[in-house]
Amino acid sequence: MAQKAMVLFSGGVDSTTCLGLAIEKYGKENVIPLSIHYGQKHDKEVQVAERILAHYGIQGRELDLSAIFAYSNCSLLTHSDEDIPEASYAEQLAGGDGAPVSTYVPFRNGLFLSCAASMALSMDCCCIYYGAHRDDAAGAAYPDCSEDFFQSMDRAVYEGSGKALHIEAPFIDKNKAQVVAEGLRLGVPYELTWSCYQGGDKPCGVCGTCIDRRKAFEANGVKDPAED
Repeated sequence: MAQKAMVLFSGGVDSTTCLGLAIEKYGKENVIPLSIHYGQKHDKEVQVAERILAHYGIQGRELDLSAIFAYSNCSLLTHSDEDIPEASYAEQLAGGDGAPVSTYVPFRNGLFLSCAASMALSMDCCCIYYGAHRDDAAGAAYPDCSEDFFQSMDRAVYEGSGKALHIEAPFIDKNKAQVVAEGLRLGVPYELTWSCYQGGDKPCGVCGTCIDRRKAFEANGVKDPAED
């Protein structure tokens, strides 16, 4: 029996590159993308995820965990009264007290990976891919993207699954420019992806993830196709 892989899939640069890697290794017929709703302010991610999956000719799964985050005032959430910052992550961290940035959804990756682990075991997967990278972990902006978190979570999932399941974080020691470089090698359809925290017709260009994305493409000497 062929091995299968689950991919946490949001339709952004990192998760779509993970999807491309998983397809390269396991074949699209053995890859299960999982998109999770968590109460985000716009449904742009859902729209682009559908287009990306159509591009690859693959079927995904969806899970709604929005009720769990009902008590959080994270600026990404639809019920939040906080504005999404228009600044780089470095600028946001410099103005803080060592806490994560306001777009950090409390323990989101921990919850996502735990839920994915249960589903992945039930669907006979051997691993779960998620797109955490070094830039997101820098300065504890997103602590659930750190290497320590990944290693601890991987061990917990491995032990808790009866040693049947692993977490794969192929970019955990890489920056976003290196993620894009790998995606360019894979031919990832970045023109279909969406990273912006706003849900407009075009990326805002000023939120933390827009800034990081633009710099990553510039570092590879190419224009971000989402800006066309």
